[in-house]
Amino acid sequence: MAKKKQENKITKNEQQLLDGLALFKSHPLFGKLYIHTDMVSKSRLGSNIPAKVSSSGWIYLNKDCDRQPAQWAYIIAHCMLHLSFGHFDAERMPGYMQQITEKKQKWVNQYDPDLWNMACDIFIARFLADIKFGKSDIDATKLAVFGSGADELKIYHYLESNHVPVKIDTFGTAGEFPDMIGTDSPLTYDYGKNSYITEFAYALAESVRSVIDTAGNMSADHSKHKSIMQKAADWFINHYPLLGGLATGFKVVNTVGKEELKDIEIAAVNVVLGEIYVNPASGLTLEEWKFVLAHEYLHAGLQHHARRKGRDPYLWNIACDFVINGWLHEMQLGSMPQNGLMYDESLKNMSAEEIYDRLTHQIRRNAKLGTFRGYGKGDIIDKGWTPDHNKPTTLDDFCKSALRSGLEYHTSTGRGFIPAGLIEEIKALSMPPVPWDVELAKWFDTWFMPVEKHRTYARPSRRQSSTPDIPRPSWVRPELPEYSRTYAVIIDTSGSMSPEMIGKALGAAASYSVAKEVPLVRVIFCDADAYDAGYMAPEDIAGRVIVKGRGGTALQPAVDLLENAKDFPKDGPILIITDAGIEPDLIVRHEHAFLIPDGARLPFRPKGKVFYFK
Repeated sequence: MAKKKQENKITKNEQQLLDGLALFKSHPLFGKLYIHTDMVSKSRLGSNIPAKVSSSGWIYLNKDCDRQPAQWAYIIAHCMLHLSFGHFDAERMPGYMQQITEKKQKWVNQYDPDLWNMACDIFIARFLADIKFGKSDIDATKLAVFGSGADELKIYHYLESNHVPVKIDTFGTAGEFPDMIGTDSPLTYDYGKNSYITEFAYALAESVRSVIDTAGNMSADHSKHKSIMQKAADWFINHYPLLGGLATGFKVVNTVGKEELKDIEIAAVNVVLGEIYVNPASGLTLEEWKFVLAHEYLHAGLQHHARRKGRDPYLWNIACDFVINGWLHEMQLGSMPQNGLMYDESLKNMSAEEIYDRLTHQIRRNAKLGTFRGYGKGDIIDKGWTPDHNKPTTLDDFCKSALRSGLEYHTSTGRGFIPAGLIEEIKALSMPPVPWDVELAKWFDTWFMPVEKHRTYARPSRRQSSTPDIPRPSWVRPELPEYSRTYAVIIDTSGSMSPEMIGKALGAAASYSVAKEVPLVRVIFCDADAYDAGYMAPEDIAGRVIVKGRGGTALQPAVDLLENAKDFPKDGPILIITDAGIEPDLIVRHEHAFLIPDGARLPFRPKGKVFYFK
């Protein structure tokens, strides 16, 4: 037992390393940076190598090295600054060029990696000397020779042109070896920025503000000093009734220091948690933040997360962005930022659903568009969204109510212009959705008008015998041609269709057939093949039908069978019941409608009606 305790005891060198790491994290500049450290033994790095940094973001610290805490703080800061200054980035390196081959483009750097490492070490050493951080044995006169205004590239070219020998051990943290791991494979950022550089810019700005506040005898409690994003949020509450109610229900969360939110370039909204995430390092003005926050409020208020209904999440996000930004441009609310903005004048007065259908025609190109969250990432965060029907008031209900109340107050006080399209969407949210079975009934009404009875004297009324002197006509139904009042049902019987799903859809179709006095219904079961069940009475398809198939899904054979059948009317409508997991090139020439589960999405733009059953 004593031996085990001895093994777990922290050595003197390890304690000094931990104390140095604490000094680093307590600094007003470095303490705001993301850092990933790995304490390794000397067998991994070498006896005389205190630390190395990898292009992947990891800093490896030799726990067996004997260094004072102030020296460790300096070493850790040195490695972190390699990342924060972008020393692994291809575009920052000397000899940077773009080479395009026949198949793809790649980045090529023609340079001496050891000399580049040395130039970066010199630049960092001078920076740490200027801010007087940590403890270093580097002679200040060796740093002054390169000039105070020289950057890494200028230092590199100075070393190269003057044939200065590479002396890594003079300025780096790995002795006679380079302290940068991965310079032979420079990093590239096709659709975004180096997050370490962005975070450092924010941390630097915050540390400067901290110094100014202290010099001006201001409180060190930053919570008393509202950020520019919070000022923008307060503006909505105090001056803009339309979105003021939503602004009170959402918390503005700063992404700095939160690892799980580091991919957000400007902003994003999580309707589930009632939070809007903002990145102060984006450098937006107050007017630009008003635009961004209004954008995120409208995502939440207009229920864009719940209206997706099986569509591609990212393309749906882009489509909603185009609509919202068009409205905000009309309203002249705030100022449009340059980054992450989806705006196209030609899409004016189009709904998000219509724009989405356009975007799907060029999925590969449109997948490269950016949002306020960044390239290829939607700013609507709805992971795990499930409506809680047990709560008396859900967050979705709050968003609807806040937006509706805001519209009423905004218009009654004449507080500013609101586009007609936005007013229509807000009012539509106030109306309860039409149940799917009612929508289906309306579709039946368009095809099967009520059969009107007429009077005739050909068959006397039964009351005629009691009053033989008074002629009484009888009510009769007209004789209808065979198959003139019928329709077809194509039922997807693939393995993905549950019996409950099929039963619910068939039951609804059968009940409306009886109500509309449809005598016969043509029924086709289909998975990989079509099974023609012929004409059936409506009450039969609801209860006594034996479903065949249960294989894969291909509905085109069933459609072709119906459209080529001589005993099916050329103008007969077709109701297709499926889970939407069907072929993307389905062609239906007859008038038709789809009945699919709520939340499913057809793999093409349907020409007929689509009903969603629950």
